[in-house]
Amino acid sequence: MKFTLFTVFALAASAIAAPVVKRATTSDAAPYGYATLNGGTTGGSGGRTVTVNTLAELKTAASASGASIIIIGSSITGAESVKVASNKTIVGKSSSITLNGVGLIVKSASNVIIRNLKIQKVLASSGDAIAINKGTNVWIDHVDVSSDRDHDKDYYDGLLDFTHAADYVTVSNSYIHDHWKASLIGHSDSNSAEDTGHLRVTFANNYFQNLNSRGPSYRFGTGHIYNNYYDTVSDGINTRDGAQLLVENNVFSGSKKPLYSTDKGYAVATGNDFGGESNTALAGTLTKAPYTYTKIDAAKVKAAVVGTAGATLSF
Repeated sequence: MKFTLFTVFALAASAIAAPVVKRATTSDAAPYGYATLNGGTTGGSGGRTVTVNTLAELKTAASASGASIIIIGSSITGAESVKVASNKTIVGKSSSITLNGVGLIVKSASNVIIRNLKIQKVLASSGDAIAINKGTNVWIDHVDVSSDRDHDKDYYDGLLDFTHAADYVTVSNSYIHDHWKASLIGHSDSNSAEDTGHLRVTFANNYFQNLNSRGPSYRFGTGHIYNNYYDTVSDGINTRDGAQLLVENNVFSGSKKPLYSTDKGYAVATGNDFGGESNTALAGTLTKAPYTYTKIDAAKVKAAVVGTAGATLSF
């Protein structure tokens, strides 16, 4: 091939324009956020690796004792939530792997990683897309969770719901979209005795789009929400019932209530772009996260998140 100056420039432009697919390994541990505390979150690293292609195989592998890395090799359809035991890493083999109507629940388990999966249209009768109930040290990364808004708000339940003193959780690089009630942290106003001192969750580098509410709705716990992009999320971050949130460098477009309080919830907000709307949350006391992390300016968030968040990993 004969190279000319034009050819060199064209190749260079092509290389720049090519989509970047993030390389990952199945043994990755949670790199930042609350999931790095309490001993860290390593999932099934060091255990056996198993590939599953059916709902029955997924249920068996996810509930087995001992550490394991579970690779979902084919899309799976069903109508239930699969219980995930401790010391598991669950990843989609490729960015197209989808759980249709099948959710995942981490209940009374710890040290779980869920990555590179699309989970969609889990009916309320089956549970949430991803639920954590009394679970600790969970890293949810590069997932795409959604339903639709063609049905009433209770036809589906939550996309990411963490309840009953769930703790040390990081949600990162994920696409959370097309849903009524996206993410609930703390399920009830009357559950303070169990939840207070727990529900420590980080949301970082996520893309929230076309949601009615709960981006997230947060009771009692401690949350760090930074570098997320919100596009057409009517009610964004709701801090409730004594929750203390640190909200940093997020961007909102088309949100009516980007950050607000209910029943004496609190937030410290810095570096955010509220898209012309106001922060009406009560002033909080959480001014620093208890771990090391890197944040970018709000002006750079949209470009960094859109197209990168979601099931976009390559192993």
